Amino acid sequence: MEDNASLLVVVDAANVVGSVPDGWWRDRRGAAERLRDRLAADGVPGRAGPAEVVLVVEGAARGVDSVTGVRVESAPGSGDDHIVELVARAAGDRPVLVVTADRELRRRVTELGAEVARPRTVRPG
Repeated sequence: MEDNASLLVVVDAANVVGSVPDGWWRDRRGAAERLRDRLAADGVPGRAGPAEVVLVVEGAARGVDSVTGVRVESAPGSGDDHIVELVARAAGDRPVLVVTADRELRRRVTELGAEVARPRTVRPG
């Protein structure tokens, strides 16, 4: 059940996975699953209190399953557009943190009131 007072953390899977050159391109789905599992185990380091974590996947990573602690959403088109849509839906109702290094996406979500964090927040390089 969604808690409107809790922090909504939206993670740009493609951008975060791509931030570390560890061979992720050979298995995009597997890389997204490893990120999902790390988020489920560790949450968002440095953030206290309840949080709802949403991992947005696109392309070859579509179809990754959700697990306890991390809801996975497969973007029907652009992952960035889907993230902006999620932020817009939550705007004003609860705090939102978007994890991405994508400059344009960062601009779009901060205009909606979201805070942003770099990929190393959830995936140390």
